[in-house]
This record gives sequence, C-alpha cells and structure tokens, in this order.
Amino acid sequence: MTNKVCVLGAGSTKYGKLNESIIEIAMSAAKDAIESAGITPKEIQAGYISNVFGVADKQVHMAPVIMSNLGISHVPGLTIESACGSGSVMFREAYANVAAGFYDCVLALGVEKVTHTGTTQSTTLFSYCSDFFYEGGNGASFPGLFASMARAYMTTHKATEEDLAHVAVKNHENGVLNPKAHVRKKITVDDVLKSPVVASPLKLLDCCPFSDGASATILCSEDFAKKSGRPYVEIIGSGRGASPAAVQGREDITTIPSTVAAAKAAYKMAGVTPKDIDFAEVHDCFTIAEIIDIEDLGFFPKGKAAHAVRDGATRLNGEIPVNPSGGLKSKGHPIGATGVGQVVEVFDQFTGRAGERTVKDAEIALTHNFGATGASAAVHLFRKVDRK
Repeated sequence: MTNKVCVLGAGSTKYGKLNESIIEIAMSAAKDAIESAGITPKEIQAGYISNVFGVADKQVHMAPVIMSNLGISHVPGLTIESACGSGSVMFREAYANVAAGFYDCVLALGVEKVTHTGTTQSTTLFSYCSDFFYEGGNGASFPGLFASMARAYMTTHKATEEDLAHVAVKNHENGVLNPKAHVRKKITVDDVLKSPVVASPLKLLDCCPFSDGASATILCSEDFAKKSGRPYVEIIGSGRGASPAAVQGREDITTIPSTVAAAKAAYKMAGVTPKDIDFAEVHDCFTIAEIIDIEDLGFFPKGKAAHAVRDGATRLNGEIPVNPSGGLKSKGHPIGATGVGQVVEVFDQFTGRAGERTVKDAEIALTHNFGATGASAAVHLFRKVDRK
C-alpha cells in the first residue's frame, strides 16, 4: 500500500436512547460527515457500514439501504460485523481500499439501535457476541467475564476496586464536556463503590451503558484531501489482531493478545512508539478493560496502569490523556458505531472542534476498539496535518 489515506470529514449523532429509526440515525451522521468534508454524496465511491444488531430494528443488509437513502444506490456498499469492534474493523477495510487505490473517497459509517429492545433482550443479543457454546450459552455474561479478568488483575497486581473506580470518575469528567455523550454526569469514587454490584468486583458504574447512535467519517486519498481545501487528518498506522474467542482459552486473562498484536502492527506501520502518542481513545466497556488496554498498548508497564490512573496520568492534563470523549463509559456504546466514534473524536480534536476537552498541543493520536472480550481488535494511528 503506497497511497496516503486521510479523514476529510466526520459526524456523529448524540449517543443514548434515540427515537428515530436506525436508518434515520445513520442518515444524520452521514449528513454531518459529508457536510464537514465539503463534498456531495455523488463524490462517494463506496460505502462501508458497521452494524451488529440491525435485526433488532428489522433491518439487515444495511449498506445498500444506506447508500440508497443517500441517493447513490449505484455505489457499492459493504456491511461488516465484528461484535463491539465492528467500527474499527470496518474502518480498517475502508482505509485499506483507499490505500490500495481502489477508491479516492469513501464513506465509513457505524450505526446501532438497541435500547428499544429492553434490558433482557439487549443483554441476550450482546451474549451472542461471545463464544456462545462455552460462554453466553452457559450464563457467562460479559460483565461476568470481565469481572473474572478484573479479579485476576487485582489479585496479580495488587490493585483495588477503588483503582477501577478512578477510571469511571475520569471518563465521566470528560463526558460532561462532550455534548453528544450518553451519560453526562460527574461521579465520585464513592458513587462507584456504592453502586449496585453487577458481577463482583464490577459495580453498575464500572460498566458502560447500552446506547443507540451513529458515527460517520469520510476517508479519501491525500490528493483528494488537498484539493478539497478543507481540514483533514492523516491516517499513519493500522493494525489488527486476534485472541482465542473464549476467555478460558487464554493463558493469561489480564492481557488481551489481539490488542497487543494490533498495536504492534500499527506502531510499526507508522514508525512511532507508545511514547509518541499524545492521546488515545480506547475500548473501556468496563473499567478493568481500560486498565488492561493501556498496558497492552504500551503506555504503562504490566501491573502499573491501575496506579497510574489513580495518580491522574490519564486525565485530560495528564501524561497520556485517555478517552477525552468520555469513552464508552460516559460517551456511550452504540456497538456498531463505537469504533467510528473514536475516529470522530480524533478528527474533532485535530480540527478544533473538541471545545473544552481539547488535548493541548496534540499531534499524534491512537484509537483502539475490540470485539467481545477481545477476540478481535483494531488499532489506528493518526497525525494532525498542519495547514498553515
């Protein structure tokens, strides 16, 4: 791959409980991204759509429906599912096709609508993303699986429930500054510890919410971006990784192999190291996930992240700001849109649209998104483009 790929436009709905249909939600995000890129739908040469539970809104085969609603039914579309990591896996496919020269301008959009199904049905749908024979079908829910990971981590590395709570507190602080976040409410460590136990040691406020929402980006070649005269962000690294689908198949459940592999590939492609990253959007479906993520991504040595979070190293003004958007924990988790939403945050940060949550002097950013308990993962690296 020799062609440089850029993000020229980005848009997102609010995350939360939305009343519109899944297609209406998708159209809203697509419209924002297209307008921010300064293009028309007719300039889009392909559409890549990430979605997991379209069946819950009576709509699968999502991509051609979205292309048709954009008035470009002749443009090929592809729908991609990779559980909670769908957005980033789809984004990589869109990136690869532009990098390979197949297209000059594509839409990469993630969308999900699931809150209307109710807690029981939505939890059941989520369980299908696990290795269902070994896990979901035997009652091993995602809170239970991540609770096992948390207990193992806490035992091995002498971390505490208070350490986990600091992740939630920090992400809610950031989410308050994000007008599109699902849960815009400051919380305290005490609030987290006193919230109902979901799967010990994880409490309710250790867990991200189910969300509806859509996020969209316009990817294009560097030549296309330069000719547009619009602000854009360069994609400098992309990596994917895999882990055993079931947690019980892993040698060490305090690390996620797919994250390690994806990060290694992305860093190598970009020619950077973890020390070069100015901020990161990572997959914090549960507070323990963020702690494991930032070790697997190389920001902190194994066993040290919990203490680093407690000491403020990952806050907006810290050593390595993590989840300035609020993360899944506060911004929300519309499963098919989550990975794309992370890229929208990078675009907003690098083009002056992040407001009070702007990370000062940031030049290089990372996004990390995984599916299920990390069976699949993708990591992307971005560089701010100086247009002066």
